[in-house]
Amino acid sequence: MVQGMTHGSAGPVPDGLILITLLVELGVAAAVSASLARSNTFKNLLLLPRRSWRQTLALAAMITVPLTLGVWVRVRVPNFLAADISYEATVLMGLLLGPGAAMLGGAALALPAMWHGEHWTLAVNLAVAAIAGTVGRFIEREEVWSFSPMIDLSLYRWVTRNLRKPRLDRQIMLLVLITTMQFATSMLSRRYPSRFFELHSPNWWVELAVCACAPVVVGIPLKIWNAVRIERKLEEQSRLLMEARLDALQRQINPHFLFNTLNSITSLVRSQPELAREMIVKLASILRALLKDREAYVPFSEELAFTDDYLDIEVVRFGEKLRVVKEIAPETLAVLVPSMLLQPLIENSIKHGLEPRIDGGTVTLRSRILTDGRLLLEVEDDGIGMDAEREGAGERSGGIGMRNVRERMEVMYGGKAEVEMVSRPGRGTKVTLVLPAMEPGEAPWGQLGEALQARWAEVSRAVTRG
Repeated sequence: MVQGMTHGSAGPVPDGLILITLLVELGVAAAVSASLARSNTFKNLLLLPRRSWRQTLALAAMITVPLTLGVWVRVRVPNFLAADISYEATVLMGLLLGPGAAMLGGAALALPAMWHGEHWTLAVNLAVAAIAGTVGRFIEREEVWSFSPMIDLSLYRWVTRNLRKPRLDRQIMLLVLITTMQFATSMLSRRYPSRFFELHSPNWWVELAVCACAPVVVGIPLKIWNAVRIERKLEEQSRLLMEARLDALQRQINPHFLFNTLNSITSLVRSQPELAREMIVKLASILRALLKDREAYVPFSEELAFTDDYLDIEVVRFGEKLRVVKEIAPETLAVLVPSMLLQPLIENSIKHGLEPRIDGGTVTLRSRILTDGRLLLEVEDDGIGMDAEREGAGERSGGIGMRNVRERMEVMYGGKAEVEMVSRPGRGTKVTLVLPAMEPGEAPWGQLGEALQARWAEVSRAVTRG
């Protein structure tokens, strides 16, 4: 078999070993890229729309350090050549980070080789970094991310696109550039084996495999990191969608609440103007609270305070006919709950349960922590209740308020929350909510609930399969 040359001190290397080395290089590139992609720090730095110089250096260091160890392994362990993918790493940093950071990274990658006597490595790495970095500035960022290691598919797309409309294809330009620079470095290593290392072979088809492997090794990290990038974009879009949905629900309940309250005031304007005036003052206090930028989650104590303002209006309206009982466990006051969660339920109890009764009735609020650590909230009234037929349509009879509560619970908690309504004709209705007990600081948008997390997992699997 024809033998190739890798390094003067190593002696001739069989072409078979070179081919095996190329295959192992692909595995090394995939392993290092996947390991870096598991780091949140790396992902955050990589996906920043704009990075400071310090952040760029930190990202370059995270890429360079493990691959510098690979160069050191190559010069210390005989025939373990696949650990050195410094050429491809320098190209990659040039495309993603620009020429300055790539030159620093390339210089760091050259240190073990120069210590080993391969003195031309620094100059070659700096030249490769400058060329790749300049091209990276010229090419659109999306074209860099979409660079495909599947050379045959890239060529096929290039042919089909240019048959329809001839144009400069930067993807093919990048493919040719990486391959050409690889061939140049291979020829340099073949001419001066003791001063510079790169895989090479006098056998043309082995040399072709060496040159073809380089863009694949560059493309593997781009594919892996682009999958992370796409997943992050989908997460952001999902978050924005959830925010818009919750905002729509909030905008839905506010006019509904305001309309019903104004109806209550209207009924008192002529018959009891002083009570109407008192209700308007209470309503003004509520509106001030609603006009503030309310968070999606608020402490239960804050939700109770808002509910008290609403109940003050209803107590003014009904007088002694409306009684309110609170059975609130102190340990529940700091738990985070969705804002304006209780008001629609209390409004339903008064409007559909107590108002039809001549002598009014009682609304009872309860809260406690269950044995499994979840928060239980109950809104119960002793009103007219519903028969079986009406209870079957309970969500509809509850109107906007009940539907709104159910949908918000589903959006914010997914399958982790429960909503149950039990009604007995002539004896009242009880609505029970069971939801995760989250302390302040435990409700970021990235953890809106099981539904959103399941969607992210589904997207991740799809991206991985792709």
